[in-house]
Amino acid sequence: MGNSGRSDQAVNQALNCVDLFAGAGGFSLAARRAELEVRLAVESDRHAVDTYKANLCKGVRRRPVVLAGDIRPMDPATARRKAYAPDEMCDLLLGGPPCQGFSTHRLNGAGIADERNDLIHVYFAFVRAFAPSVFLMENVPGMLWDRHAETLDRFYMEGACAGYDVQEPVVIDARDFGVPQRRKRVFILGLKRGLSLDGLAWPPKPTHGSPTACAKDATLAPWRNCAHVFAPPAAGDTNDLHMKHGKDLIDAFMRTPLNGGSRRDSGRLLACHAKHDGHKDVYGRIDPSQPAPTMTTACINPSKGRFVHPTLPHGITARQAARIQTFPEDFTFSGGLMAAGVQIGNAVPIELGERLIRHLMPLLRSARFAESAIEEREPEAVSA
Repeated sequence: MGNSGRSDQAVNQALNCVDLFAGAGGFSLAARRAELEVRLAVESDRHAVDTYKANLCKGVRRRPVVLAGDIRPMDPATARRKAYAPDEMCDLLLGGPPCQGFSTHRLNGAGIADERNDLIHVYFAFVRAFAPSVFLMENVPGMLWDRHAETLDRFYMEGACAGYDVQEPVVIDARDFGVPQRRKRVFILGLKRGLSLDGLAWPPKPTHGSPTACAKDATLAPWRNCAHVFAPPAAGDTNDLHMKHGKDLIDAFMRTPLNGGSRRDSGRLLACHAKHDGHKDVYGRIDPSQPAPTMTTACINPSKGRFVHPTLPHGITARQAARIQTFPEDFTFSGGLMAAGVQIGNAVPIELGERLIRHLMPLLRSARFAESAIEEREPEAVSA
């Protein structure tokens, strides 16, 4: 029993995580709020790396190791040594490969197989090196389309070969967990073989719902609207920026009815509308009485969706988009307006990420305890 002190120490240490394809750090911030210690982040976009370092690497006892650059040539074993001592375990691995195979802009999957499979292979090379008790991958709903079945099958095969029981994909709407945004994303949970959910529901039960859902279940709160998003920002907020528009577009916005009006209401017609009437949400105003539309990487550009301010004649600001994604007010984005939009749109909403990770905490604790118990028994087996 000479190892009991070390095993007790391992159990009592803070649970930890790594964040692959970390972006600006939405999932990392969610994990930190759930009281996990972020050990490592990997990200290729230089503006997102700057944002991550500015917001998540200051004022903490242990700074995350941030590896900037393309993940593909990185050595996972070296990355692990930079973030962990040899006898330390990784509890949770966050993030998922941004598989281009799931893009809606590809034609029949042409030209994507090699890149797609490469990213999945690299992802599971990191899973093998870090051996987390659990991994949680997020991606777009398009990954579940029939035309991407081969890619999804490859993901599950790689997971099984790495020693994980990979749960069925679940589609989660951020509205159902208190985020003021209708945003559907796929989450896939992987458990190290030998672990079990053991009665832990996955995914967790929603906390919010539609009027119909609330009428059926009194425990649900109504979906949150996004009215609060448009409160004035703090003085000097560097992300209080919106796109500059030409006079014609400003005039069209002035004609668009407040609080949810569409382009059609403005009377604005383009040459392309002679053949088709276009997407109804493009150049539309956000309705503050409802959850906001999905924040995409082009969320500050009114030509890409319903991203016009509810009452003012311009697109939403980066700060307003960040609020919709439930980033805190003091979280700042580097690289200017367009770069900020990409970082915000790519992020996992903070409050959703925190809710999912907190739900998994009993599983992570039990895995840590089980691993520590195994370490304690191993010397006895050798001496016997």
